[in-house]
Amino acid sequence: MKDLQVIQMGARARKIKASLQTIMLLFTLSSTDRRLSAQQETPPPPGPPRSVQFPKPVEKTLSNGLRVIVASRPESVPLVTAMLMIKTGAEADPPELSGLADMTANLLAKGTTTRSAPEIAEAIEALGGSLDAGARWDSSTISINVLSSRLPQAMEILSDVVRHPVFKEEEIERQRRQTLDGLQVALRQPGSLARFVASRVLFGDAPYAHPISGTLETVQRIDRDAIVRFHRTYYRPDNAVLVIGGRISPEGAFALAERFFGDWARPAQPLTSSTSSARLPAKSRIVVIDKPDAGQAAVILVRAGIKRTDADYFRGLVANSVLGGGFSSRLNQEIRIRRGLSYGASSALDVRRDVGPFIASAQTRNETADEVAALMITELERLATDNLPDAELTPRKAALIGNFARTIETTGGLVAQVASLALYGLRLDEINDYIRNIQAITADDVQRFTRERLNASEANIVIVGNARSFLDDLKKRFPNVEVIKEDELDLNSGALRRSQAQTGKEAGP
Repeated sequence: MKDLQVIQMGARARKIKASLQTIMLLFTLSSTDRRLSAQQETPPPPGPPRSVQFPKPVEKTLSNGLRVIVASRPESVPLVTAMLMIKTGAEADPPELSGLADMTANLLAKGTTTRSAPEIAEAIEALGGSLDAGARWDSSTISINVLSSRLPQAMEILSDVVRHPVFKEEEIERQRRQTLDGLQVALRQPGSLARFVASRVLFGDAPYAHPISGTLETVQRIDRDAIVRFHRTYYRPDNAVLVIGGRISPEGAFALAERFFGDWARPAQPLTSSTSSARLPAKSRIVVIDKPDAGQAAVILVRAGIKRTDADYFRGLVANSVLGGGFSSRLNQEIRIRRGLSYGASSALDVRRDVGPFIASAQTRNETADEVAALMITELERLATDNLPDAELTPRKAALIGNFARTIETTGGLVAQVASLALYGLRLDEINDYIRNIQAITADDVQRFTRERLNASEANIVIVGNARSFLDDLKKRFPNVEVIKEDELDLNSGALRRSQAQTGKEAGP
């Protein structure tokens, strides 16, 4: 019996010893983790960017006016992306039919004179490919991505859906319901609603003001006649660019373009050039959309930016990257990391054919919406005046270069970059100058761009949230605050308010 007790005591002692060893090991690992974490608070500086040289895209124009561009990658994986880009987008929407360009593009693959929508989907699936279509500002695109060996079959489908869509009524109604469902969801979200309002605040009633997808009212009005008329007017070879990129020779790509698009007839009537001239309101606005059920407030700073062809384009890219282009940007550092007011704050310089918007955005508690708005103004002013050390500038330029490199790694990304250059009339080999142009930007360039092109005094503020939580404090910070109740908001007008006649009609029996 005594021997058994001795054995049991020995076992307990060994367990205690093992537990103590485990505790010491965990303590040691924890201390090591803390030391490593402390060492990693300041990441190592990025290395110098590598110079990359892409073969210059080659091009030819078919007799019908279709511009064909080939970005060949003979040593890449055997994939090819072909994109047919129409040089007209949502900026050409009639004011009463906003969303027309996007609906037209989305319906292209929903049936042609020889294929139904399911047959098109099955044909693409059989090729192991993907097909995407849609409109944006300044262009409408449809692209197909397949193995190089299956490109001829894919090009035949691409040509068919672009040239011979039938726009069946049942497909139009299905697309209308999907668009309306998406809009209804977006309008319930403070962030999406704030962006819709911000476009109207900045552009008023100019072409860039409406949502690309349209509004609840305009989408209801789009009919088949309008869709057919939009397609007939703008989908023509002399208003299009075909970009083919990946593992294919220029000669092979040009032959396929001629085979499937060479007989695409050009209308005798010349295309009337549409203008997206942004006649911007002269006075800045502070607009609050009172949404009492909002769990958070969406805060947006918006002002005029630049065109894609602006000489300051690369200065603008770097300035935006420093201000709000990533996790380590100033807006995110100040609003999220230092003050804990948001899960994230960012900014974007949206360049277009005409002047596009510069937008800074964040979501926060309703009670701190006024503070976040003030911080956005402060950080924009600080970037225009304070020193910008190399330790801050260099990583932000490296982030831009890295993102660009990841984009053009894929055939789809390469084709999209080349198509953008073609759309805005830029040199196709500018793609090889990107790294050099970014690296050339200095701290003085960023300051000057911010001071001259992003002056904070010309910025508008839009807040969507429960106004009762922040309105009094907001009025102390900013004069002339406009408050619009959610049910009085009109996204079809630069005034943003429904008329009494509209409100009365909706309230009637």
